[in-house]
Amino acid sequence: MKKQALDANQLYKPCNVENFHFKSTEELEDVDIFLGQDRAIDSIQFGIRIDQRGYNVFALAPSGTGKLTTIQHLLNQEASEHPAPSDWCYVNNFSAQAKPNAIEFASGKGKEFQEDMEQLIDELSVAIPAAFDGDEYRSRTEEIEEAYRKRELQEINQLRDEASKARIILTETPTGYAFAPVDDKDNIINSEQFNKLDKEEQQKYQQSILELQQRLQKLLKKFPAWRKETKRKLQNLNREVAALAVNHSIRELKQKYADHPQVLSYLDDVDTDILKHVRDFIPHREQMVLPFMEPPQEANPFKRYHVNLIISNGDRKSAPVVLEDHPNYANLLGRVEHQAYMGALVTDFTMIKPGALHRANGGYLILDARKVLMQPYAWECLKRVLQSGEIRIESLERSLSLVSASSLEPEPIPLELKLIIYGDPIIYYLLNMYDPEFQDLFKVAADFDDSLNRADSELEYARLLATLARREKLRPLSPQAVARLIEQSARLTGDAEKLSTHLRSVKDLLTEADYWAKFHGHDIIANSDVQQAIEHKIHRLDKMREKIYENIHRGTVMIDTENRVVGQVNGLSVIQLGEFMFGQPSRITATTRLGNGKVVDIEKETELGGPIHSKGVLILSSFIASRYARKTPFSLAASLVFEQSYGHVEGDSASMAELCVILSSLADVPLRQDLAITGSVNQLGQAQPIGGVNEKIEGFFDICKEKGLTGTQGVIIPASNIKYLMLRWDVVHAAKSGQFHIYAVETVNEALEYLTDMETGERNEQGEFPKDSFNAKVQEQLQHFTTLKQQFGKENKS
Repeated sequence: MKKQALDANQLYKPCNVENFHFKSTEELEDVDIFLGQDRAIDSIQFGIRIDQRGYNVFALAPSGTGKLTTIQHLLNQEASEHPAPSDWCYVNNFSAQAKPNAIEFASGKGKEFQEDMEQLIDELSVAIPAAFDGDEYRSRTEEIEEAYRKRELQEINQLRDEASKARIILTETPTGYAFAPVDDKDNIINSEQFNKLDKEEQQKYQQSILELQQRLQKLLKKFPAWRKETKRKLQNLNREVAALAVNHSIRELKQKYADHPQVLSYLDDVDTDILKHVRDFIPHREQMVLPFMEPPQEANPFKRYHVNLIISNGDRKSAPVVLEDHPNYANLLGRVEHQAYMGALVTDFTMIKPGALHRANGGYLILDARKVLMQPYAWECLKRVLQSGEIRIESLERSLSLVSASSLEPEPIPLELKLIIYGDPIIYYLLNMYDPEFQDLFKVAADFDDSLNRADSELEYARLLATLARREKLRPLSPQAVARLIEQSARLTGDAEKLSTHLRSVKDLLTEADYWAKFHGHDIIANSDVQQAIEHKIHRLDKMREKIYENIHRGTVMIDTENRVVGQVNGLSVIQLGEFMFGQPSRITATTRLGNGKVVDIEKETELGGPIHSKGVLILSSFIASRYARKTPFSLAASLVFEQSYGHVEGDSASMAELCVILSSLADVPLRQDLAITGSVNQLGQAQPIGGVNEKIEGFFDICKEKGLTGTQGVIIPASNIKYLMLRWDVVHAAKSGQFHIYAVETVNEALEYLTDMETGERNEQGEFPKDSFNAKVQEQLQHFTTLKQQFGKENKS
């Protein structure tokens, strides 16, 4: 077979600068930065425009793809076509103060009503005390109190006169009233003198005093009723005076809000409450009522008439778009704050604070799925609100029944918004699988793509780079710099025919290239600045790669890049550490012997191999049996291992290398060590594509270059991976000069021919492989194992 390496033109797909007819990106127009996201954009627009419950949006995309920027742009665009939503206020519920009432206003009217109530309070705070400070009020109060005192005094005097006729006087003592007999000169008769009186006169005095005491007791029982009557008269007077001071102001408000039934009802309650608590508005020094008749005066009586405007959209011209960066329970639902007072925590309706759901009501709310799920009970709270269609402010402790203390229960507010949650795809799929309510609430999935087709998109991508540079206030780019960025973008996707839409990576590269342009004194970002940014980022991250390659060069990790060895081949793997990914050559060895058809994967046996790797080993075992032992027992025992591998091995990209090394051991044919191989194999022996092909090739190239390029070294890859090749320039130049080679194969036969320099051979009509071919040697060895097994079986029976 004539070996044919890939042409250097197949190893790298350059960007044609001739297609760019501009001197710098300053000449290019801005484009939407969500280039290549048509599917996601259509989904978001559908979700936010359909007017049905449950059609909320979940935007799934890896971090850094610009999904949040795209979502905000689309929502702001859609929100601009909708009017500002309602204002919401909480006011005192005078009949049940623990349950404040919510009142809805048109946009901007809530603030106006709050100001009207503040003005009313200001007017009342002046008008009511002034009304009670007038001479007329004092005069009428004094009349009522004087009438009470006069009536009481008149009754007492009448009783005193009657007692005087019976030669008994009524005296006042510290504990009340007392009767005492007197002589002809109105002197009080003491007990000694009283005892000297005859019995008849003593009895007469005693009888008169007893009758007078009974009358006094009846009279004293009337006094509380007279006091209550006096108090009622004073209260009626207070209400009358207060009504004159209040009615005019409240009547004006009622006329202004005549078309708002809730406000009218509230103003009626305010009017009634003011008259009911009128004494709270009278200054202490003006209290003319007997103080023992009244309860303590409230410190701030006007506070209960304040309006708590929790949502005001008066300054807004369109529907709100709210991004909640810290979506915990209270920040989503709102909260009731408390204030320390006299060693206790107190609250009222003025301490109700809105949450993100209140602020976004009537518009759009954006949340990060990961952040919501990380906050205790935030996800359950969110689902409950969406299901009920109302926002009910309730503390988490009360919701979980952790506390029994009484608190406010604000009236719930109707909810009407579109919720857009964004997160990694894995979060979406896990919620879809394990949360039965998820599909009812998030019916629209907006799936962002991390790449777009490169064909016919390079000019649009140049405009995207220009837009990003302007937004980040960076220098414009030269055409050559744009071309280099496009090539690097394709490299980031691992596909020469795609461009990356991972905007964070592209923006970071632009920012770093701008730094190097500034460092070198360039007015525009040049190709060399982009290249230096790429190389410097690799330099910052490649310490681990450097250590691994150093161990290979020093012989600590054994990798042979020359010679030929039976049962040994250079496999290729990829290591990813954060943003940096690099290839690592690994020595794979196999041993074969007589057995019962089992291929032992040492990685699996030691629990260092993953399930996909184990699957690849089983597939190659099936391939060997189906090709070479279809009509005879499969009398093979083989062992496979990644030498000097001390970590987890996963993936099937080494299965073709493992197949080749087992067959090499069987056929006793050495494999070239100056070649490395990567690729997956199926049961039919076909080479299947693998990931990280660029890094794998470069990893083996770096090892060969350090040891010295011989002109025979290279890498074998599946032919289906050719379209993914975007190799480093030094690898491309080495291939172009014939110092390094990349071979593409479609079957394991082709790979074996490169590795052994032998014809593998195809079966003839009799089902036999050509003599001295590689496959013939394999089959011959397997038949020999079968013969040995049969002989051992006969000997054991005998």
